[in-house]
Amino acid sequence: MQSLTTIGFDADDTLWQNEQFFRMTEKRFAAMLADHAEAGDISARLLEAERRNLAVYGFGIKGFTLSMIETAIEVTQGRVPTLVISEILDAGRDMLSHPIEPLPHARETVEKLAGAFRLVLITKGDLFDQERKLAGSGLGDLFDAVEIVSDKNAATYARVFSRHGDGASRSMMVGNSLKSDVVPAIEAGGWGVHVPHELTWVLEHVEAPVEAPRFRQISDLAQLPGLIEAITNPG
Repeated sequence: MQSLTTIGFDADDTLWQNEQFFRMTEKRFAAMLADHAEAGDISARLLEAERRNLAVYGFGIKGFTLSMIETAIEVTQGRVPTLVISEILDAGRDMLSHPIEPLPHARETVEKLAGAFRLVLITKGDLFDQERKLAGSGLGDLFDAVEIVSDKNAATYARVFSRHGDGASRSMMVGNSLKSDVVPAIEAGGWGVHVPHELTWVLEHVEAPVEAPRFRQISDLAQLPGLIEAITNPG
């Protein structure tokens, strides 16, 4: 078996908290429109707007904010008060300035692997916001490379691991999203390690590839060095 040389890490909800801020803002948004619809209906319509808009706005807070505005217009049948639009924009700005909260074992795990492997941060979303979060995390200097991409698929991982490593076959991707982090990395020929987070966006849900020989799942990042050791030194 070819030796493992490169480890890719997802950022949001793998190294630091992210989805919780979307959930909090969604509740805030539903309260703004409480006179027009039930919270459950507002959330469902917001999700549909996000689904429609992914191809246009991409992933991240700015697209989410625009989807909230679109949903507010729909829910109020075009009569949304300008004050509500202003509140939505304020909520989006608040999300873009929230403090970075590293997840348990993130720093110690990355520090332990740095130097022994090439470490690549691979994240999708808005460039400015992802750069802000990486800077605030204090983890940036531990990575050999950072790739902020518009989406994650097998071609993305093949390209990134060829650019910053020895190809996908000698690489591993670690993240909380089966759809974005694990499945496409395995499809590219690499290892995919799932680290579940209690909050995962519904549009990131797919079935775990349990039959794939290069699929692994751990409960938290503290288990990652041991897993890598078992893979690189079997028996």
